[in-house]
Amino acid sequence: MTPIQSVLPAITPVLPEIVLSIGALLLVLYGAWRGERSSEGVNVGALILLIFTFFLVVSQTGNVTTLNGAFIADPFARVMKSLILIGSAATILLSRDYFQRERIDRFEYPILIVLCTIGMLVMASANDLISLYLGLELQSLAAYVIAAFHRDDVKSTEAGLKYFVLGALSSGMLLYGASLVYGFTGTVSFPGIVTALNGPTSFGIVLGIVFVAAGVAFKLAAVPFHMWTPDVYEGSPTPVTAFFGSAPKVAAMAMTVRVFIGAFPDVTAVWQQIIVFVSIASMALGSFAAIGQRNIKRLMAYSSIGNVGYALIGLAAGSEEGVRGVVIYMVIYLAMTLGAFAVLLSLRRKDRMFETIDDLSGLSRTHPWLAFCLAAMMFSLAGIPPLAGFFAKFYVFSAAIQAGLVTLAVVGVVTSVVGAFYYLRLVKVMYFDEAKAPYERIPPGSAIVLGVSSAVVVLFFLIPAPLVAAAGDAAKSLF
Repeated sequence: MTPIQSVLPAITPVLPEIVLSIGALLLVLYGAWRGERSSEGVNVGALILLIFTFFLVVSQTGNVTTLNGAFIADPFARVMKSLILIGSAATILLSRDYFQRERIDRFEYPILIVLCTIGMLVMASANDLISLYLGLELQSLAAYVIAAFHRDDVKSTEAGLKYFVLGALSSGMLLYGASLVYGFTGTVSFPGIVTALNGPTSFGIVLGIVFVAAGVAFKLAAVPFHMWTPDVYEGSPTPVTAFFGSAPKVAAMAMTVRVFIGAFPDVTAVWQQIIVFVSIASMALGSFAAIGQRNIKRLMAYSSIGNVGYALIGLAAGSEEGVRGVVIYMVIYLAMTLGAFAVLLSLRRKDRMFETIDDLSGLSRTHPWLAFCLAAMMFSLAGIPPLAGFFAKFYVFSAAIQAGLVTLAVVGVVTSVVGAFYYLRLVKVMYFDEAKAPYERIPPGSAIVLGVSSAVVVLFFLIPAPLVAAAGDAAKSLF
């Protein structure tokens, strides 16, 4: 056997990450060579790179670990990685027109998206605490920069600084929790931790789990570690906000499921209480705090907090059905979020972007198709059948009921009713308020993302079987 043949089995599971890393380096070299004239080429190159990596991911099969067990490529990782790559590619499509109009179109932006994506892919496949932390930090460091990418805008700079300071705090909490887990189990490997926790659970392990949960809750923007979300969402450039609300949320949820189901399945009673509390608090705050918001980006921030709470209902169940519900929820959440932001990025007149609810007045009369798509997203986020959002909540609620968490499911239904108020308010403004001057034509990138997202949200009930089957296989691989 040649050296190359002996290395191939080890690198095949990490091939998507390797391809993205090499591609990012080549894009940096191209950007440095061509200067600011390289922006268009780097954007196209990054988009092609993400699409190619997507096909690499979906072409993988089996359940393989490599790098001494630190990295795992299984059906769960493949589904979540596919969603991450779709979210990142959609972000680049949404960003092009906006950055050109704002005159901040620099070649570094798509490269930062690619670097952030590498970290997110590692998070989805992490099989020990060290690889998980490395992926998390790679994703976070790039995210801090793109939050402050509009350097001449005070709000954008403030958003990046807030994100960085609070992100550093959460990373410290996660590291402290990981060190406690390592100290009391003697291993950082998830399978090793499972073996070490066969006996009685010590207080040190419980404390370690609490700090790990605090760290991952920050990345999820779950209560009580949500405080950065509204300000960062509002201050960041709108395409960056769309990115934060999509791919990183999927990666954070994949990491959370991987940690609790992969490393602590035998101490479910310990972390289930934490997840239930975080879920209820996130659903409640997301529903009530959004009622008074007039800025759509802040409203979407609180909406994302609430949606994280709904997704965590499936994790709280601690069962295969629960994880299946989480996967289905994240697929549909990704489509709803990207669709909503595609509409938001189309609200402009004479190069001026609009972000308030009042700017939607009479949209149904000036842009009927845009109003219909946004209304579909809002009805879906509210969980109204037969749109996809209803089925997303149905699967996590049913998993909770099967696990005996009836109260949690009831709280979820009640907060959904409350949340429907501010979603439906947007629909009322679009269809019943007086029309304003029409907006400019929707950018091509936004049109593509909006068309695909709307098709998923509106037509999901016709062919749900492929997604449900894929989510079932992903969940089965963790148990």
